[in-house]
Amino acid sequence: MSWGESMLWIVAPYVTLVIFVGGLVWRYRYDKFGWTTRSSQLYESPLLRVASPLFHYGLLFVIVGHVTGLLIPLSWTDAIGLSNEAYHANALVWGGLAGVATLVALVLLIYRRRTNGPVFQATTVNDKVMYVVLAASIVAGVVTTVAGFVPTEVSYRTTVAPWFRGIFVLRPDATAMEHASGLYKVHTLIGMALFVLFPFSRLVHALSAPLGYLFRPYIVYRSRADGAPRRPAAVRMRQNRPL
Repeated sequence: MSWGESMLWIVAPYVTLVIFVGGLVWRYRYDKFGWTTRSSQLYESPLLRVASPLFHYGLLFVIVGHVTGLLIPLSWTDAIGLSNEAYHANALVWGGLAGVATLVALVLLIYRRRTNGPVFQATTVNDKVMYVVLAASIVAGVVTTVAGFVPTEVSYRTTVAPWFRGIFVLRPDATAMEHASGLYKVHTLIGMALFVLFPFSRLVHALSAPLGYLFRPYIVYRSRADGAPRRPAAVRMRQNRPL
């Protein structure tokens, strides 16, 4: 194994994890009020109402597909009688649809951000870099999903997946990753770049959940028709008088 392959598949994953976790801790401690999507719905809403849900639901299916594909070993699906061909066909249909839907939604979001003046002015350099890396990751994922349907001697289930699982037990199988196709390697590298960028971009909002809304008390609204006392007009005028 070459020195470059060792750096990419043994050292780089742990550097990525350190930056990812350390970046999240730093962002939460020192930029807590910046932990937001910086929503631009106020500037333009109709296109966002279509593109945003499509993007989020599509990305959710993409993430689920990646998690199941990388964490479930080949031996497990063989044990339940699911052939490798059927598995890849299912991945092509559902993974392909989710990837295309996410890509279409991302194109709409970028188009909206580029063509709407106020939205474009609110776009930072960080946002532009994030969109480029995210788009590259999704395109590479769609291409590898379609290309993975072509029968070959090796697939991501025997190369990328063992390497990925080995990272968490401190034994990344760099030899298996060395035999992966160029498409899988490119997709993996772009994915690591996305994880490095994640804590420092608006993508960080994906780790936030409004759990407080489930437990906070109700807000009580009372109208004046319910008998609420009115303040005298003189008092209201006095309070509104400029100093």
